[in-house]
Amino acid sequence: MKQLVLTAMFVASTLLLSTAFTPVPVSTEPGKPLSQTATVKWQIDPSHSNVKFTVTHMVVSEVEGSFRKFDGTIEHSKPDLSDAKVNFTVDVSSIDTDNEKRDGHLKGDDFFNAEKYPQMKFESTSFTPVSGKNYKMAGNLTIRDVTKPVTFDVTYNGSVTNGGKSKAGFKATTKINRFDYNLKWDRATEAGALVVDKEVTVAVNAEFDKVN
Repeated sequence: MKQLVLTAMFVASTLLLSTAFTPVPVSTEPGKPLSQTATVKWQIDPSHSNVKFTVTHMVVSEVEGSFRKFDGTIEHSKPDLSDAKVNFTVDVSSIDTDNEKRDGHLKGDDFFNAEKYPQMKFESTSFTPVSGKNYKMAGNLTIRDVTKPVTFDVTYNGSVTNGGKSKAGFKATTKINRFDYNLKWDRATEAGALVVDKEVTVAVNAEFDKVN
């Protein structure tokens, strides 16, 4: 009987020791809670965002325009946004240059052909921190039936939580050659310069709402 009691005590002691030294799961990022490794999604707030473009006209001036309808999301799991995935679409028919006749021309086949190609699309391939709040965002831009790589300069304006809702702000700019996307109208001035320049500056000011 004494031998049986000693054996039982030995087994119990062994189990207690093995439990005490069982490894405890820890975060894959030292000092960061596990919750920060979960994917975070942001949805654009169109009422506090805009998509604008600028192009030189007749060599001596600039014409500005915008798109009134667009949508976009950002997904990331790293706090520094270095793994962010950005998707953005623009409704071509929503173009607005404050001139109805010009807008109609831009929607036609000389430029966007909005009836056949109703959306422009952008999908990021990388979101690289540069310094401070500045990033380089590379991705593929589709206009009409042409997809080409572009790089945006991005400024992250920070995030804020108010009333239990989190928001984040960004500004992204780039320049594209419209001829690369078959926006082909090429009428020239008497001096030989293009009436509408080939280089277009694109600027997106975006406010996003956190959705998870």
